[in-house]
Amino acid sequence: MIGRIMQWLSGKSDPVAIDDAVWNHITNSLHFLACLSNDEKIRLRQLTGQFLAEKKYSAAGDLELNEAMCVAIAAQGCLPILELGLAAYRGWVGIVIYPDEFVVSRQFEDENGVVHEFDDVISGEAWPGGPLIISWRDARMAGEGYNVVIHEFAHKLDMQNGDPDGVPRLHSGIGREEWENILLAAYDDFCWRVDRGEQTSIDPYASEHPSEFFAVLTESFFETPLVVREQYPDFYRLLTRFYRQDPARRCRAR
Repeated sequence: MIGRIMQWLSGKSDPVAIDDAVWNHITNSLHFLACLSNDEKIRLRQLTGQFLAEKKYSAAGDLELNEAMCVAIAAQGCLPILELGLAAYRGWVGIVIYPDEFVVSRQFEDENGVVHEFDDVISGEAWPGGPLIISWRDARMAGEGYNVVIHEFAHKLDMQNGDPDGVPRLHSGIGREEWENILLAAYDDFCWRVDRGEQTSIDPYASEHPSEFFAVLTESFFETPLVVREQYPDFYRLLTRFYRQDPARRCRAR
């Protein structure tokens, strides 16, 4: 066990062989993985093994990594790219796992040119060209309609073509104008609902910025697809074309 973990921490070229018991526990305990077909589970396991071989894990604080933690994050992170391939995550290698929420120093300049500095307590963050950082406490909440792992991996997809703006690198005949029109229509409606105080079944954090809307709707797309399909059908169909998956139909079929 320790030798396998050390291989993942240092990186290796060959796909990692994942322990059967660990894999079965993770895929059976998370409903959005349990509803995958047998073929999808086989391909996700292969992709997860390749991901573990390419990426480098490290722990912060007093957290001690184990095989189950590494596989759980890798499997959830690979679900969005199941039909896209590992190349969608090229350009970065680091994954840092904190035991709990962590503090990041921020600064911004207001309209008067005054620079303000503050500490931000967060559960996850993706850095352009840099590591992906996850709170393990929050990662363990997966399956309850909140998925910090998928959320941050969605930001990595968004960053593949520049600063995060809610428009990832597109394919399959999806044009930027079409994507922006559908995204912004859904985003504006959601912001209106949040601003008027509506208790939304989708995390209101999605109203912060189009990039956050894309990340939050991606985690909802995989965890609670029926909610997204019902409330924003046009954007749901767009996500099915982008991810080449239809979680609502898949989970109902299972």
